[in-house]
Amino acid sequence: MEKLYLDSLDLARHIVDVIEDRKAEDILLLDLRPDNIIADFFIICSGNNERHLSAITDIVRQDIKDNFQKIPYTNEGTAHNGWVVMDYGDVVVHLFSPEKREFYALEELWDAASKVMLRIQ
Repeated sequence: MEKLYLDSLDLARHIVDVIEDRKAEDILLLDLRPDNIIADFFIICSGNNERHLSAITDIVRQDIKDNFQKIPYTNEGTAHNGWVVMDYGDVVVHLFSPEKREFYALEELWDAASKVMLRIQ
């Protein structure tokens, strides 16, 4: 029987499992609690190319919808642009091309203010 409700940590871990199964690279799970009002967790990962980013985006959206009847509050960017942001409220997923990830260095902005819970390289 599938679980219909996930707390933010369970949702973040589930998404990490999904993107890891799709061979996302350099997966980082940041714990922004308790002081950050943006989200509880950030997930940051890279895809090899536009098709890979698109596939990861599609599978995350479909898996979370199918298993937990939840869709992102917002979805910004495209695989074509090299950065996709999926906002699930307490969990925000950032999918990057390697070039965009290096350019924006998002994890460096949040690393000092958060705890790295998981890093899969």
